[in-house]
Amino acid sequence: MSDSSQHNDSAFEPRKRCDEQNGLNVRKQVAPGKRTAAHLSSVALLIRFLKPVTWIPVIWSFLCGAVASGSFGWQDIAGMKFLLGMLLTGPLASGTCQMLNDYFDRDLDEINEPWRPIPGGAISLRNATVLIAIWSLLSVAVGYLIHPLIALYVIIGIVNAHLYSANPVKLKKRLWAGNVIVAVSYLIIPWIAGEIAFRPVISLENLTPSLIVAGLFTIASTGTMTINDFKSIEGDRQVGIRTLPAVFGASKAAFIAAVLIDSGQLMAALYMLLLGLPGYALVVALLVVPQLLLQFSLVRSPKTMDIRYNAIAQNFLVAGMLVCAFAIRTVQTIGP
Repeated sequence: MSDSSQHNDSAFEPRKRCDEQNGLNVRKQVAPGKRTAAHLSSVALLIRFLKPVTWIPVIWSFLCGAVASGSFGWQDIAGMKFLLGMLLTGPLASGTCQMLNDYFDRDLDEINEPWRPIPGGAISLRNATVLIAIWSLLSVAVGYLIHPLIALYVIIGIVNAHLYSANPVKLKKRLWAGNVIVAVSYLIIPWIAGEIAFRPVISLENLTPSLIVAGLFTIASTGTMTINDFKSIEGDRQVGIRTLPAVFGASKAAFIAAVLIDSGQLMAALYMLLLGLPGYALVVALLVVPQLLLQFSLVRSPKTMDIRYNAIAQNFLVAGMLVCAFAIRTVQTIGP
């Protein structure tokens, strides 16, 4: 090696050591083919940025709220209001929040998901900012078309996304707070939006059953959010993100998550009993059983079971949500 090469290498050594100490010098560890998304078409790139897999629980919560309203029927599935609700809770509002998360978490994604569009270099920060602004305005506009109150809820959801990801607050750093605010945005806000969209008369009294059930399932969803954190334990520890797995370790965090998941659903079953609906209560309680069985394997091997657990167990949890929605619909129709 020539003297000039040695001199150039040594000139970069202090910066290299500093980056390694900060846990951010990880680009070199990722193969170029996995880092970039430049080969994707513009549409495919946008879809990756919007992260469609995250839309499903929000859309489902809106559907549950619509069912609970007592004024939603099969004929409404093809109606403009429901289609706008699907557009809003899926690609628009959820997509906006995912883009915001990617924008503010770009340094963390260098470690955990370097193939994402921003750390992969496929979308510039300027273009990401423009897309987020457009999507935010579209989300609020579509929410207003459904009902003015829903536009307000959309704004609250976007604010929550900033609180979750953006410094200096960055609630995802603060143990429970991050998962709780995401669960609220995924469950309570879209559920109540679904109620408001279809309920002819809106009052705190007739929204109370949905608020209670959505709140209880928010507790359960806080547990499922914890399971999503297993994949990024090392990266979170390097940059100081205090998730439950990063703080307590994977096994303890899996146990805590399981307790939250089960307790939220069992309390929802108990609430069905209080409403005088024992049949619905039994179904919701029975739906917890297969989740409980899967949780033994989850606690034993969290890092290998996390994806499988969510892929199977989540189906029973969301089924319980819909059962509760039909129960509330029954109460609204015939009275307690």
